[in-house]
Amino acid sequence: MSYSTVSSLRPVTLDDVRGAQKMLAGVARVTAMEGSRHLSRLIGAPVHLKCENLQRTGSFKLRGAYVRIAGLLPEERAAGVVAASAGNHAQGVALASTLLGVRSTVFMPKGAPLPKISATRDYGAEVRLHGQVVDETLAAAQEYAAGTGAVFIHPFDHPDVIAGQGTVGLEILEQCPEVRTIVVGIGGGGLAAGIAVAVKEIRPDVRIVGVQAEGAAAYPPSLAAGRPVSVRNPATMADGIKVGRPGDVPFGIVGDLVDEVRTVTEDDLSAALLLCLERAKLVVEPAGASPVAALLSEPDAFEGPVVAVLSGGNVDPVLMQRVLRHGMAAQGRYLAVRLRLTDRPGALATLLGVLSAVDANVLDVSHVRTDPRLGLTEAEVELHLETEGPVHCAEVGRALRDAGYTVMA
Repeated sequence: MSYSTVSSLRPVTLDDVRGAQKMLAGVARVTAMEGSRHLSRLIGAPVHLKCENLQRTGSFKLRGAYVRIAGLLPEERAAGVVAASAGNHAQGVALASTLLGVRSTVFMPKGAPLPKISATRDYGAEVRLHGQVVDETLAAAQEYAAGTGAVFIHPFDHPDVIAGQGTVGLEILEQCPEVRTIVVGIGGGGLAAGIAVAVKEIRPDVRIVGVQAEGAAAYPPSLAAGRPVSVRNPATMADGIKVGRPGDVPFGIVGDLVDEVRTVTEDDLSAALLLCLERAKLVVEPAGASPVAALLSEPDAFEGPVVAVLSGGNVDPVLMQRVLRHGMAAQGRYLAVRLRLTDRPGALATLLGVLSAVDANVLDVSHVRTDPRLGLTEAEVELHLETEGPVHCAEVGRALRDAGYTVMA
């Protein structure tokens, strides 16, 4: 691909993104743009969801991986490629390599979700499990590249990768030409940088807002410092944007073209994932739901029409179960209570009758009779309840107290 530059000497241009779009024709799907009535009512303007969670391999990563590998010289292709990833990039590299007839090796952390490991193998890559965290996995992949001559395919820090991801921006302008704000999650910055290059040259009036998880937000301090800086021990359920340091190449583009970078909490992410599932009927991973989390956390901050980029849908079922429960709790729809009662026949049935009378759905009951903290005739009960919201939670608490139960912290 051409690395032609414009006046700001950016390493990726609109022409590069357009070239990537031609290269990806018939390879990457032009993903759907779905309207959201709930979010539209919330912000008072049309909101559309760009469904990259429905892309081949379940995320946008195929776009950049394919463009990068397709641009290799014949001798580079012959040496094969190597990547390091906990999931989405792994699958994108695996499928892109298979489509292009290139041998691929993907290093993944030992704790990577089994469905992602299985999918990466199914797409054609040799998977090697190494390290407990991505940094260790990355070091192993780079060592493998140095020892074998395989080309290391970085998940975001390369112009070809950014150009490939930028094709999402071209599709947004084609599908929603009236767009005023694009909201996109940011990890290393490849997707946000690519979208910004594509959109700003055609529609400089469009506002681009990046979103990071609060516990892994490397861009705000980096932008303040004017250079990429690392955050120590990034922590978030949104592993797709759990990146401790911005990429050198996307950082300059994001700083130049992205209008704002916002952060969201874990509660925001949980609520957004739950909304996507319940209201939009879309399975979205926490990183993919981060733009929706930003809209939910401050709906008045966005001028419509808004396009929120759902970047991926590869969520581990175990994590999905935890996140959904967390999201329900954040919305007041899940309540855990612990209380003591007299240990006598029928006591638990009486308690459940109180809860049934206020329509609290019991999900789980833990009943402890033998504990040094308990009196001879006491038992302790912990219940997990599904409720209808904060008002219903308060009603459940009142009903328990009125029935004589002491709810413990």
